[in-house]
Amino acid sequence: MFPRHLNVKDEVRSALAEGKPVLALESTIIAHGMPYPENVETALRVEQIVRDGGAIPATIAVMNGQIHIGLTNDELVHLAKAENAMKLSRRDLPFALAQNKLGATTVASTMIAAAMAGIEVFATGGIGGVHRGAEKTWDVSADLIELSNTNVTVICAGAKAILDLPKTMEYLETFGVPVIGFGTKELPAFYSKKSGIPLEMSVSSPRELAHLIETKRALGLSGGILVVNPIPEAYNMDFDQMEKVIEKALEAARNKGIQGKAVTPFLLKSIKEFTSGQSLASNIELVLNNVQLGAAVAVALCVQSDRV
Repeated sequence: MFPRHLNVKDEVRSALAEGKPVLALESTIIAHGMPYPENVETALRVEQIVRDGGAIPATIAVMNGQIHIGLTNDELVHLAKAENAMKLSRRDLPFALAQNKLGATTVASTMIAAAMAGIEVFATGGIGGVHRGAEKTWDVSADLIELSNTNVTVICAGAKAILDLPKTMEYLETFGVPVIGFGTKELPAFYSKKSGIPLEMSVSSPRELAHLIETKRALGLSGGILVVNPIPEAYNMDFDQMEKVIEKALEAARNKGIQGKAVTPFLLKSIKEFTSGQSLASNIELVLNNVQLGAAVAVALCVQSDRV
């Protein structure tokens, strides 16, 4: 039985009941991370990649007083075009549901919903983290707290490059979140393959990741696993050059007084403009790359558990 506020689409419900691989997908990237029509085009490509990889996609969003686990094409388009969709983290879910608001789930709330539905693997673009200047603003993403509490494996291209990456890594270490490099021993910086920050743990195959997930589950350790998957080489952007672009975008945000949840969408839009659209192309490709890996891990986890 699912909680009453969970609307699990039939395809996802059947896959879960039969022990077939399911991959959770967030919706903030649709409503707030990319402009229309690139957002809906990317969302549809993402779902097809999941299917091609042998798993069932479960894009998550809040609509009509329920958390939808899986969206129809019409629902994806509706969310992609909406100008009033809330950006929902943990604290926002009860209000959005009670008020029948349209909402897109962040990494944190997608993890919560996936765990409620029994989905173990989730692929996204990049996670939130400790913001630059957090020693003054205390601006730390709820994504990090959720990773320390919720038993979902998150596959991403690292924390978003607009963040303070060293502080984000320190936070994850303090709260016991394993950060696993996929085919890398250096933390990817979202748009860039390299950040200069070494990783202590890495794996080279979906099968190894599945074994790691099962081992953690067997130990009864709470919290998630963060898998960092570098952007494909063809779309890699120079780290030092991107730092200059990000600083320019941050200055623009400060000058305009942008704060809170509005910061990340503003910065991503500004970075796109400053890079003549190259950052958006890289963003799309890293998402597709992460989803492909996510589907492979979901399949490997089912094979290892003798579910398929």
